[in-house]
Amino acid sequence: MNDVLQMIYDNNTGSERETLVRAYHYAEEAHSGQKRASGEAYFIHPCAVAKILMELGLDCATVAAAFLHDVIEDTPVTEEDIRREFGDEILRLVSGVTKLDKIVFKSREEEEAENFRKIFVAMAKDIRVIIIKLADRLHNMRSLNFLSKERQLKMAQETLDIYTPLAGRLGISQIKCELEDLCLKYLDPEAYEFLVENIHQKLYERHNFVDFVVKEIKNILDESKIEGEVFGRPKHFYSIYKKMKTQNKTLDQIYDLTAVRVIVGTVDECYEVFGKIHKRWKPIPGRIKDYIATPKANMYQSLHTTVVTNFGQPFEIQIRTFEMHRTAEFGIAAHWKYKEKRTEDTSFTERLSWIREVLDWEGGLKDSKDFMQSLKTELYSNELLVFTPKGKVISLPKDATPIDFAYAIHSEIGNRCVGARVNSKIVPLNSTLQTGDVVEIITSSNSKGPSWDWLKIVKSSSARAKIKQFFKREMKDENVKIGRSMLEAEAKHRGYNLSDILTEESFAKVSEKFSFFSQDEMFASVGYGAITVNQVLFKLIDFYKKEIPKKPVYHGDAADSSGVIVKGMSGLLTRFAGCCNPVPGDKIVGFVSRGRGVVIHRADCPNIKNLEAEEGRILPAEWAETQGGGHFVAGIIIKAKDQGVALSVLTGVVSDMRLMITAVNSRFDKNKDAVIEANIRLNGKEDIDLLIRKLLADDRIGEVYRTVAK
Repeated sequence: MNDVLQMIYDNNTGSERETLVRAYHYAEEAHSGQKRASGEAYFIHPCAVAKILMELGLDCATVAAAFLHDVIEDTPVTEEDIRREFGDEILRLVSGVTKLDKIVFKSREEEEAENFRKIFVAMAKDIRVIIIKLADRLHNMRSLNFLSKERQLKMAQETLDIYTPLAGRLGISQIKCELEDLCLKYLDPEAYEFLVENIHQKLYERHNFVDFVVKEIKNILDESKIEGEVFGRPKHFYSIYKKMKTQNKTLDQIYDLTAVRVIVGTVDECYEVFGKIHKRWKPIPGRIKDYIATPKANMYQSLHTTVVTNFGQPFEIQIRTFEMHRTAEFGIAAHWKYKEKRTEDTSFTERLSWIREVLDWEGGLKDSKDFMQSLKTELYSNELLVFTPKGKVISLPKDATPIDFAYAIHSEIGNRCVGARVNSKIVPLNSTLQTGDVVEIITSSNSKGPSWDWLKIVKSSSARAKIKQFFKREMKDENVKIGRSMLEAEAKHRGYNLSDILTEESFAKVSEKFSFFSQDEMFASVGYGAITVNQVLFKLIDFYKKEIPKKPVYHGDAADSSGVIVKGMSGLLTRFAGCCNPVPGDKIVGFVSRGRGVVIHRADCPNIKNLEAEEGRILPAEWAETQGGGHFVAGIIIKAKDQGVALSVLTGVVSDMRLMITAVNSRFDKNKDAVIEANIRLNGKEDIDLLIRKLLADDRIGEVYRTVAK
């Protein structure tokens, strides 16, 4: 604690020194009497976090917030107290880091997801929030040995899943590497101890080799009259461990345990040294990477090459400028640490763009599991670098498609995309892109927008979110109708009326989970696929069963309730079979099920053929003459060469006939022909016959037939 106070006096003057000293003593008093799991005074923790941030070069407000980051959560101090003493800026940083402990969540997973949502929102407003959080996690990991084994494993796994890739995306390699090594220490202690012991055993031998390489490269610099620095950097344990796991190698088979770094003054000197090193030693094909011309998403720049000495020993060399080196070590923190040495930090805004993308797609994810999974996917996605025809570099996740590329350029480009050229050749939209590809998107002003199938194709979370946003925005009214119809149909299939189970009280329960503002928003979310029918329906049915006295849905004379007369029986619970979807005009029979009343099937339904041996359970049935005005659902299958054309023809005919599509699914068969399965709400058999005739009248449609069980 005294060391931290001395750092404040040594590195700050005037009002900034006064603010930091005041924050130090304020936090010290607030945490007075509190102890850590180690038995030490709790105030050691905020001091350690502040020290890490001062070493990174963060500004006064960030360091002050580090001293105060736990006072709202763990002491009687309020947000108003912080505002009054230290102002809005420091309060904003402290609040951004504070956990949501005062809110009751349904599960631990949901709590963690909501905490990360809050962190990302705060990050978008002020990136310093996550830097404080990373320093906080680093010190907690340094003192993890005082916690129980269970908490050690949980915190180490969470750190490896979320915090280390976050540090990587922000380019703060110092924190990233130390966090990874600390995680390995607890998640695989045997491997960690093995690496510590065996790497240290070969330390002398490795130092001699590195000294030889450094001396040779310094000679190259001297001969070229280039001023620079050359030094060896031992690779951290986790990177060696990961290489052993992924490449299935033993430690003896991994030679590049140390990388050699060359730091020079200019980009031209980087390439000059690069060429002369390749002249001196033979490079290994496939191990040359130019991150100067194509920087990583976190703006990391460097030339990487792995070469082999004359006696067969491979080693890695990294070449960069002093400016690039500062960025590589401190990442986004270099914006503050070296601010006075720059006229303008043009990369700062670019570094933050991915955070805003996370917030864009986060808005479309109602479920905490979806959010956490998407976040991990976004953080861990291997980088794929492709080019626009004008040479602009676009960073995409591994296995990305032209659709991902289109949405990375702009939402409207993605929405109007109808084709793509890769390296001047037309390719399918589901093609996998490779690093170095030149991609050109073909658009059309007549495009009706993205296809639902694209959601199964795209690899980036941002593209997926933009596609969902299109359906949510452009098709709101239609989505409300589709969502309502889907819920009504599924509720009826389960023996309920949607109007009975969807009440103000039950909707309030569903809204607690998914944060809907209105029933229309809920219907629309189901309609455009943000949530499934069953996610909503199970909640409604569960509430209905618990809160409302159970009563039969269909009772009394069968003809009055369903429009069907089951001969020789009355007062039955009846429902329509989902396998063949009978409609008025179809020949029908009834099947006496166990505990579910009489199920009405089409007479030609294959399931009935299989059940005819069940003596006494097949009953004759017919449509009541008075039935009318009721809605029925029939299933159809359409086959065509072009999926988009088939969907367009289907929606056009259904719209002209004033019918409604209640569900639709599209796929490709083994011949790569489109197969569209759709459920259509109609009033009678004549509707389905007319619909099929109209669809077949279009020569672009191959086959159309009613759905039956197979």
